[in-house]
Amino acid sequence: MGVILYHFPLSGPSRGALLAAKAVGVDVDVQIVNLFKKEQLKEDFVKINPQHTIPTLVDGELTIWDSHAIACYLASVYGKDDSLYPEDPKTRALVNQRLYFDCGTMYPRIRAICFPVLFLGEDIIPDEHKGPLEEALGFLDVFLEGNNFVCGNNLTIADCSLVASVSSIAAVGWDLSAYSNVVTWVARCAIAIPNYEESNQKGAEEFGKAVRSKLAPGQL
Repeated sequence: MGVILYHFPLSGPSRGALLAAKAVGVDVDVQIVNLFKKEQLKEDFVKINPQHTIPTLVDGELTIWDSHAIACYLASVYGKDDSLYPEDPKTRALVNQRLYFDCGTMYPRIRAICFPVLFLGEDIIPDEHKGPLEEALGFLDVFLEGNNFVCGNNLTIADCSLVASVSSIAAVGWDLSAYSNVVTWVARCAIAIPNYEESNQKGAEEFGKAVRSKLAPGQL
């Protein structure tokens, strides 16, 4: 049995895990779990992941979830070298910091804007949610100053996670023009990560369309 990735293309974190798989070059069997239809709550899936979260990875007897943990695992086990998740402690610490920045800062601030619109019936974006996202984008722009990627001049799994998040809010229609380093980096990731269009951009655009369809006019 090969590596199975339970995936929902509209989910930024799920696309981050898939991008990591593409960057590593490991072949994964993608099984779609539609969160909009609450398929993650089906009994068969809850047996696999009692937290019923997407993405979830199954590799033989190992089952793990959280997109960042999945990316670290894939790079560590299947990477042809350590470039995507360096073994040097200081370099790896920087990659980890950027991964934690995504899961602790960037993505939660995107989710705070999009989740209420998609699932709670909200049709406006409160001002108190806009500032924190702009701050996070500003931090990322600083990380990228003088660098091709978020940890320097080499692509790492941290880029996979962060670009999946940022491309999601960009597809909603968020203006990134104030963050020139971010804009250039997204374009660079689209070239550097294999199968980027199919694995990330299409899902991001579907996500953006879903959010925009529920927003009141003039919110972006």
